[in-house]
Amino acid sequence: MNTVGLVAFALVGATKAMREEFDVFGIAVVGLVTAFAGGATRDVLVNRVPLALGSLGEISLGLFGVALAVGLTVLLDSPEDHPVTLASDAVGLAAFATAGSIVATDAGLSSFGVVAIATINAVGGGAFADVLLDRSPFVLFDDFYASCAVLGGSAYVAAGVVGVTGGTAAAVCAATTLGTRLAAVNYGWRLPTAQALGLAREGVGEK
Repeated sequence: MNTVGLVAFALVGATKAMREEFDVFGIAVVGLVTAFAGGATRDVLVNRVPLALGSLGEISLGLFGVALAVGLTVLLDSPEDHPVTLASDAVGLAAFATAGSIVATDAGLSSFGVVAIATINAVGGGAFADVLLDRSPFVLFDDFYASCAVLGGSAYVAAGVVGVTGGTAAAVCAATTLGTRLAAVNYGWRLPTAQALGLAREGVGEK
């Protein structure tokens, strides 16, 4: 799950950097931050050395994802909106939510801790990348995205409560996260803003 997430998120992050016309170094940095920042934050929270610092293989996977993004840019006019990129992002979200759930469970965290770590692992890298791209983290205001990781982590916890553990629980988490994210992309799901809720309340009052 970690391997899939690293490659997918490095691809997505590098694609965003290329859209902003970053140079080659900047593209690599944003791609690697997207891939590793969430996992590094997870590892710090569970009191262990980030995996990215302990293995050249981890960095190699991230660079491979960056190279894939460059290749897509050569082949496609708008790679950031291409189904391949959107699907990779959904797969990475599911993979990292699952990896975070497993790590948090192994660390003995509470149910809330498992869901929190799953979400941080899944969306932390994208949030850090958005800061580098000089914009507000999109997970806070746009799209049904972080909520998918919350649902995936919650599904992992629920699976454990009913006695389903190990690979089956991981599959439940991944399927829930991936399924809800793909549905959100396909149907344009959004969480309501406070302003939208206020307008809806005013409409009810007028009636």
